[in-house]
Amino acid sequence: MALSRRVLLGRLAVAGAAGAAVASGTGPARAAGPAPGGGRRVHTGFDRLSADGYRLLEGRTVGIVTNPTGVTRDLRHIVDVMHADDRVRLTAVFGPEHGFRGTAQAGGSEGRYDDPATGLPVYDTYNKSGRALADIFDASGVDTVVFDIQDVGARFYTYIWTLYDCMVAAALAGKRFLVLDRPNPVTGRAATGPVLDKAYASFVGREPIAQAHGMTVAELALLFNGEFVPQVAGRPVELETVRMTGWRRTDFFDATKLPWVPPSPNMPTPDTALVYSGTCLFEGTNLSEGRGTTRPFELLGADGIDRRWAAAATGLGLPGVHFREAYFAPTFSKFQGKTIGGVQLHVHDRAAFDPVRCGIGLLVTAKRVWSGFAWRPDNGIDRLTGSPTVRKMIDAGAGTDEIAAAWREDLGRFRALRRRYLRYP
Repeated sequence: MALSRRVLLGRLAVAGAAGAAVASGTGPARAAGPAPGGGRRVHTGFDRLSADGYRLLEGRTVGIVTNPTGVTRDLRHIVDVMHADDRVRLTAVFGPEHGFRGTAQAGGSEGRYDDPATGLPVYDTYNKSGRALADIFDASGVDTVVFDIQDVGARFYTYIWTLYDCMVAAALAGKRFLVLDRPNPVTGRAATGPVLDKAYASFVGREPIAQAHGMTVAELALLFNGEFVPQVAGRPVELETVRMTGWRRTDFFDATKLPWVPPSPNMPTPDTALVYSGTCLFEGTNLSEGRGTTRPFELLGADGIDRRWAAAATGLGLPGVHFREAYFAPTFSKFQGKTIGGVQLHVHDRAAFDPVRCGIGLLVTAKRVWSGFAWRPDNGIDRLTGSPTVRKMIDAGAGTDEIAAAWREDLGRFRALRRRYLRYP
C-alpha cells in the first residue's frame, strides 16, 4: 500500500534515531551508543519522542513553542518534520523573542502570521504572560503545548522565562505541557553567580535562580513546576519531560555531536555561550558588549578605552582566560561605525573558567581604568545581576573576591534546591 507523503517524510525523519525510548518524569536515562569518529552521541528529547512514534502526543492537538534551534541532527526543523507526519496533529506554533523562524533582533518578535512553509498559524508569545498568554493557547485550540528551544545556561537569556511563562499559562488554561530536552552548552556542572532577588524580577529573570544555573531546560521545567508555577497559577501544570540520552553534566556542546544553530542573532557559536553569563552584564553599562561584531560578548569596549584595561584584567589572575587588547567598530548597536578600544576574551581552559566571576572582574577593572565608565541610566544592571548589590559594591570600590563573597549564602541555598531537580549523571 502506498504511503502518504506526510507519513513517508515522518518515518524518514525518525529513522536515524530508531531504537531510542522516551524517558519522561524522573526515571533513569540510558547512555547513547558511540558516535562515528569517537565520543558519545547525544539524542535530544525530540530524537527520542520521534523514535517512539510520538506516543506521548497520540490523540492530542498540539502546539509547539520553538525557534530556529528546534532542529534534527540533519538540520531539518522539527515543525516541518512533525507537520509532514500523520501521527502528529500539529495545529499551531508559538514564537518567542526573535521569532519562530528567527528574523527579529533582540527585543523583537515576528508577530502573528501564517507560516509560509507549513501554513500553520504562528502566535507571538514575546512579552506575553499570565491570562493573556493562556487566552492565546485557548484561541489556538490546542490541548498540549510542546517546548523545544536550545538554551545557553544564563538566567537572563529569555527563552527559559518563555518556558516559565508558557508553563504558567498552560496551567491557567488547563493544557498539558511537554518539554523536549537539549544540552546546556556550557555544561551542567554547577550553578554560580548571584541569585535573583524577587523584587527585581523581569523578563530577564522571573524567579530566584543563579545567574549561571547549570541546568537543562527539562530540569528547569521540573524546578519551575515544583517551586514557582503553583504560586502564580494556583496549581502546577500537567508536565512531562523527554530527557536526552548520552549527555553528561561535564559535557560542553562540542562533545554532543549535535549541530549548533544560533539561538539568537548575537549567539553565533558555543564560544559565545561560554562567556555570555558573565559578559552580558555589559548590557547594563555604556560599554559595547560586542553587538555588531563577529564576536559578540567576547569583544567589549568603548570610545576612549586603551591597553590599560586588558592589562588590569590580566592582573586579576582569573583562571582559564586571557585578555587581549582589541580595537573594533560595531556595525550596529552601541558605537555603531566608530572604532573603539577594549578587550577580547580568549578562554584557554573551559573547565577552569568561571564566566560570572570573569564578568564581575571586567566590570571592576573597566570602572577603575576608564573615567567614562557609567551604568545604564535605568540601572538595568540590577535586573541582570538580580539586585543592586553588585552595582553598589563596584561603585564603593569593592574587588572581585569581595563581590563574589556577597552572593555565597544565597547561592548555597539555590544549589541545595537545584540538586533535587537534576536528572543527568
